[in-house]
Amino acid sequence: MLKHTIAVCLTAAGLTALAPAASAQAPITLSPEESQQLCAEWLPKLTQRTAKLTERINGGPEIRGSVANLKARAENQRKKGHNDTADRLQKRADTRGGRLPELAAAKQKLDAFTGAHCKAGK
Repeated sequence: MLKHTIAVCLTAAGLTALAPAASAQAPITLSPEESQQLCAEWLPKLTQRTAKLTERINGGPEIRGSVANLKARAENQRKKGHNDTADRLQKRADTRGGRLPELAAAKQKLDAFTGAHCKAGK
């Protein structure tokens, strides 16, 4: 039992000592080839995904998953007397609407990276 306790204490001490070293962030450096691969393959996909999510969230009541759709579904459930379900849908609509600033910030970061690291015409 004593060996087990000592082993646990040493493991905890080791992890505590390594935690500050693991949390320190170093800048990420990319080679020109990696940068161009990122520009050619990943950035268009991420930009398209951001645009599609923004369009979906801002869509009308006929677009599944949009804020308007979730609010309409919540109102429909409220009319049927399912208040718990209506509250969940309303909360989901509020949360989803709150994602728009995050998506706008992500798009700004993608555009900034594109402008700084991607060569025009490639």
